[in-house]
Amino acid sequence: MKRYAMIAVSFCLLLVAASNSHGDDWPQWLGPKRDGVWRESGLLREIPAAGPKVLWRIPVGGGYAGPAVAQGKVFVPHRVLQSGATNPDNPFQKKNISGEERILCLDEKTGKTIWEHAYPCKYEISYPCGPRTTPLVDGDRVVCLGAMGDLVCLDIATGKPFWTVSFPKTFQSPIPTWGFACHPLKFKDWYIFLAGGKGSVVVALDRLTGKEVWRSLELENPANEIGYCPPMLFTFQGQEQLIVWHPEAVNGLDPETGKPLWRVPFKIKANLAISTPRQSGNRLFFTSFYNGSLFIEVQPGSAEPAKVIWRGTGRGEQPQQTKDLHAIMCNPWIDGDRVYGVCSYGELRCIELQSGKRLWVDLKATSEQGKTPDKPTERWANAFIVPLEDRYLLFNEKGDLIVAKLEPAGYKELSRHKILEPTGQSMQGARKVVWSHPAFAGRSIFMRNDKEIVKLDFSQAQDQ
Repeated sequence: MKRYAMIAVSFCLLLVAASNSHGDDWPQWLGPKRDGVWRESGLLREIPAAGPKVLWRIPVGGGYAGPAVAQGKVFVPHRVLQSGATNPDNPFQKKNISGEERILCLDEKTGKTIWEHAYPCKYEISYPCGPRTTPLVDGDRVVCLGAMGDLVCLDIATGKPFWTVSFPKTFQSPIPTWGFACHPLKFKDWYIFLAGGKGSVVVALDRLTGKEVWRSLELENPANEIGYCPPMLFTFQGQEQLIVWHPEAVNGLDPETGKPLWRVPFKIKANLAISTPRQSGNRLFFTSFYNGSLFIEVQPGSAEPAKVIWRGTGRGEQPQQTKDLHAIMCNPWIDGDRVYGVCSYGELRCIELQSGKRLWVDLKATSEQGKTPDKPTERWANAFIVPLEDRYLLFNEKGDLIVAKLEPAGYKELSRHKILEPTGQSMQGARKVVWSHPAFAGRSIFMRNDKEIVKLDFSQAQDQ
């Protein structure tokens, strides 16, 4: 009997191992828990000298949208210009540019195309590279929001639309200067978006039909835009709240109804509310390029449901004018009483969470490999920060993947390897960038620029 029991236990262990062999998915913006943490095990501690093993490289069009990886498939929004059409040399310039937005579905294992859904889309925005938002994979469907406000809900098996919605047509939404960029969020049987328009800054749509469930919030100044920060769900003292940060204020809403619960004014210059808010207990941290940071406490059921703990006092975005953290697109990370993030001109900073006091600054993470500039020189220089066990992965705009320690004592780089060539435009001039957040799934890393997407093996097995 003991022998049969041991066989049964061994069989069960084999089943568990087989079920876990694929690893985790990355089905939406910032992963399964929407927090940007890679939680898989069996991963490399450092990058090999020759770099991680490349499993496949597939050509794609332009775009800032990071991929989503789920159910054995990789979903990549991108844009292809119409024959003869070109993007302007000055990325700030707005022109009518004809082309198509496309959602490419690849086999996760081989990189082979399963299907591609395309629709005509004329761009009239600044920085017209391509779509901005990471797809949301939900059961049998994938939801993608294009830069001009075209929302499509597709069958993940075939790529055929279940339904489509145009934000400008349905909600009379003004198109943001840099396009629609707020990543979709699922709540129960609904999808939540920042749409814009009268009374519809944030909307909830039925996942099966695309019909409106509720709409909420209106900007006080019609000249303002909705910004680029994704809606987020956080729980405070057992109460789930929908957090919407637009360029006039941070708002807490009841996700069931869209009813506003509280509002903290936070007026942002140039509508640059971008970076995803971070939670620490009942507190939320926000950071913006021009206006610096905001740290608030949410107190459900109290007379003052949300209060400001501190807000940035910087005089501008220039490094000598900033004090706390002035991030443009980096999503900061909170570790205990410290916040790590990339500031306005590429400074990786560590600040004290409870006060905003700057603890240290380092430029190596956003610079070229082997170069350590002594002063910030590049506006909007960026690196994405992803916690991984006791260390961090950073992917900078130069196309470098970095393993590093971020500690109270400072930045300690452990290894680095160039993965992609920077292809995107930044400002005017020769500087090229990669501004697309990677996906981390199946013990692999998926990265894209405006020409290709690559899958890297990041498992320890490649060292064996």
